[in-house]
Amino acid sequence: MKVYFHMNLESFSNCYIVVNDKEKKALIIDPGKIRNEMIDQIEDGGYELVAALITHNHPGHIQGLETLKKIYDIAVYAADYNIAGSSSSVIKGDGTIKTAGLNVSYFAIPGHTPDSMVYKIGNVLFTGDTISAGRIGETSSSYSRKTLITGLKTKILTQQEDTLIMSGHGPLTSVGAERMFNTDLEL
Repeated sequence: MKVYFHMNLESFSNCYIVVNDKEKKALIIDPGKIRNEMIDQIEDGGYELVAALITHNHPGHIQGLETLKKIYDIAVYAADYNIAGSSSSVIKGDGTIKTAGLNVSYFAIPGHTPDSMVYKIGNVLFTGDTISAGRIGETSSSYSRKTLITGLKTKILTQQEDTLIMSGHGPLTSVGAERMFNTDLEL
């Protein structure tokens, strides 16, 4: 598995293309804005883009989805049916899917948004806006904040220390670093 990082400069959101070199398949996580370099990376690599994984329904994370659906026949995985309409596979709670020849675990962690999902592929967590380096996602109430922190503590911080966190905004971090330095995780 390889992960390629792309930043949407309009919303400063992160997008990731995950490829399975063995099967020459790829998936994309949070397609904020589709740029030529992204399409070239998929096409020049000879990859078949088969899926889009959406962490939550905010424009900076889904803006490019309609463009992708015009170019590729992809499955869309999200907790919000309205994101992708009939081509969507609505996922709820926690579970596992297999796409692009990869086992993808998913965890519902509401609080930032009701539909917030985290995806785990190998030892990498794609967390959207639930957690990023040194902070947690914004919430609209103290109840939402407590819900988010509880979900992060039970589903993210229980992962192995060297598990990487690739968030919806900001730099790469790890579970171990967040356990030690993320003061937002205190109730």
